[in-house]
Amino acid sequence: MRKILITNDDGIHSDGIIRLAEAARAFGEVWVVAPEAQRSAASHSITLHHTIDVYHADFPVEGVRAFACSGTPGDCVRVGSLSVMPERPQVVLSGINYGYNAASDLQYSATVGAALEAAFQGYEAIALSEEGAGKEAFGKTHEVTDVYLPQVLAKLIDRPLGTGHIWNVNFPGCPLAECRGIAENCTVSRGMFYRDRYNVVEHLPDGGIRYMVEGQYNEDCEEGTDFRALVQGYVSIGIVNNIGYPVLPE
Repeated sequence: MRKILITNDDGIHSDGIIRLAEAARAFGEVWVVAPEAQRSAASHSITLHHTIDVYHADFPVEGVRAFACSGTPGDCVRVGSLSVMPERPQVVLSGINYGYNAASDLQYSATVGAALEAAFQGYEAIALSEEGAGKEAFGKTHEVTDVYLPQVLAKLIDRPLGTGHIWNVNFPGCPLAECRGIAENCTVSRGMFYRDRYNVVEHLPDGGIRYMVEGQYNEDCEEGTDFRALVQGYVSIGIVNNIGYPVLPE
């Protein structure tokens, strides 16, 4: 039976990882090794100079072996596949992240970073993300993700890319009736969803200044990209290459 390792960067109790594990059970034996708490924007970082704690975790999906990890999502892939699991996985799934991981956001994403670590280790990997802020603000459901997730897993889980490359999937936050289907072969946009600025929060003793980031939403992006597909209401599927590996032809 196919061995599947699932991780994320929102933490082991995130709704997204629970829904992903539930869907993944149809495709193999599922193991979860995920951060004990929020690790967003940790990128592809790993722990080298501190110990990593791993312990059994209660998980609400029957038949799934679950472990919480004190490290980063990259650590979860490494220790999970090399030490926690008795056999190495064939596939690593990272997500479902709360918030898009597309365009320039990929360089910060620990969801994508974990998938890239899996590819570096020689496993097939899929990163999965869905719209975040809009759902929170407008009460949208996960209906697009939950309807399309089984289709996407069935489409990609047996389409190996080879070492150094991952599938990157994003589900739009629109109502299901407004979703226009799946857009494949999406390239990575050079744009950015949020144009950041830093606001002064407090003036500190000895002349210090405390800042807090604020993102201003933006939809300027190129045709044929992951960003444009999401803006237009498509599920976006594309390939992302790890550092040092060439871009695969479409």
